[in-house]
Amino acid sequence: MPSLPMFTSEGLLPTGTGDYEMTLEELLASPLVENPSVTNPHWDGKWRKYLVEQLAILAGQLWTVGISEIFINGSFVEDRDHPNDIDGYFHCDLKRLASGDLARELNLLDPYKIWTWDPTSRRPYRGYTKRQLPMWHQYRVELYPHYGQMCGIEDAHGNELEFPAAFRRSKRGDLAKGIIKLIR
Repeated sequence: MPSLPMFTSEGLLPTGTGDYEMTLEELLASPLVENPSVTNPHWDGKWRKYLVEQLAILAGQLWTVGISEIFINGSFVEDRDHPNDIDGYFHCDLKRLASGDLARELNLLDPYKIWTWDPTSRRPYRGYTKRQLPMWHQYRVELYPHYGQMCGIEDAHGNELEFPAAFRRSKRGDLAKGIIKLIR
């Protein structure tokens, strides 16, 4: 199993020398699910395990339709006892996404037909200000397509970042953080 380093002093997965490649089984057995410290009695490993099991459903659907590059992060790769969800993205072809073919193929696999990124499909959830996509409501996972687009977020020098760069930054102080690349 790949060895994940301990969280940084800021509570983030270190950036390391690249992405941390892991299978779902390795992720389940990692410190991101298991308690990273016996001194942290509030670590919700059961909830984190549930999130990975939900992620496995969506990753399986993506793999079935030929998507092979899936990345996860969000508060899940931080030292939060109980992350709200798992966030991530996957690489895909713009034409396949824009035509609707990708969502159609994925929804043929998903019993809840949750594959959409249409902003009008977002619904509120009690206690949250941000409206959530159907996949979040069903699985507590949000996976976004990446085809080379910019994200509207700028770096410290005012340069707009490509979409995945936003996933590699913490909301806590805009610090760089590590990311998990799922492998089969």
